[in-house]
Amino acid sequence: MGTERYQRFSEALDEAPSVSIRLNRWTEPVRVADVWNGGAVEWCPDGVYLKGRPSFTFDPMLHAGAYYVQEASSMFASHVLRQLVGRLGNEPLAMLDLCAAPGGKTTCALQALPAGSVLVANEPMRNRASVLCENLQKWLSFSGEWEGTADRGFSVAVTSNYARDFAKARLSFDLIMADVPCSGEGMFRKDSGAVGEWSEEHVDRCWRLQRDIVADIWPCLRPGGYLVYATCTFNTKENEENVQWIARQLGAEGVVIPVEQDWNITGSLLEDCPLPVCRFIPGYTRGEGLFMAVLRKHGDEVRSTAKTRRELIQAVEKRLHRLSMDHLTALHEAAEAPCVELNAAQAVAYLRREAVTLPPDVPRGMVRMCFQGAVLGLAKNVGNRANNLYPKEWRIKSTHVPEPAAIVEREL
Repeated sequence: MGTERYQRFSEALDEAPSVSIRLNRWTEPVRVADVWNGGAVEWCPDGVYLKGRPSFTFDPMLHAGAYYVQEASSMFASHVLRQLVGRLGNEPLAMLDLCAAPGGKTTCALQALPAGSVLVANEPMRNRASVLCENLQKWLSFSGEWEGTADRGFSVAVTSNYARDFAKARLSFDLIMADVPCSGEGMFRKDSGAVGEWSEEHVDRCWRLQRDIVADIWPCLRPGGYLVYATCTFNTKENEENVQWIARQLGAEGVVIPVEQDWNITGSLLEDCPLPVCRFIPGYTRGEGLFMAVLRKHGDEVRSTAKTRRELIQAVEKRLHRLSMDHLTALHEAAEAPCVELNAAQAVAYLRREAVTLPPDVPRGMVRMCFQGAVLGLAKNVGNRANNLYPKEWRIKSTHVPEPAAIVEREL
């Protein structure tokens, strides 16, 4: 980094990290309440900094999918993906988010991809894949996209496989995002445990694993397609050196992503690395650590077609481990069920999977439990009681009951 840059970076690690969220304004206009609004995230039109850190767990609108708690520099994926979609003609694409949990960059992709696209969100660790599946279902349910999936031909699949499994299944994508496992130096300011876990040996293990992952998935990228390589770490071994290796050994060229000067994004830290890269360094850019580079695979462009995208989804279902989206399916099937509006305390009780007393005039049968018009989930009204059908594994487990914070609100 050099003496001056490292000094500022070192000082920044002792400062409090910023708090930011990304709004789900796909079809439902929402805004951050004035008391929390700390200004826009420059590189993401839906990103907002907050004036503090509220108790997100107890905000029903988070569980409804109205926003996603995401570190600001990570939202740069939104800018990059929109740029690449434009380069590919703003036409339907087949995209793979290879290491997708917990879902921040995947939900960025959902808002960037054109209608008719296919998105496969993958996470090899099964427990993390479940979290990914939960977050995507909430995001899709709030946006209303799940109601029009068939009409738009927009398909989303959540899988839990290794990179080599995609190659064995002979699947092909126009765009692959690989936010690879890393040594996590970008977490130092947010998580003291990340400091204790760091070692040079861990860095060595990570850069080797990262190369293996990219090499395994490379056959699945179509000629002329784009790989977005990302880490949340600072060292050059896992970043510039790996990007150089990908370009030289696998056959790719670097892609320049236009950025504004006042974003204070840093380029390569290696003098002998001419490839364009983007670094977010605390003390210079507002946010935590992020490294991102885009590589275009050598060869004449071979794009997916509507037919190959349909075949892709069929192949995912047959050849890979795919997670079901039961909550989303149930909401779709109950789209015409009555909506029962809950207050904040009732909504939190419902999200704890506790019994909720319904008004006497609510019809028997399936009802949608709503907060500020946003659907949280379902309940079955049997007259003297209502059976809470919120997914058991999603329930709020904390016994603490703070005053719910009105972080976002709908624009009416």
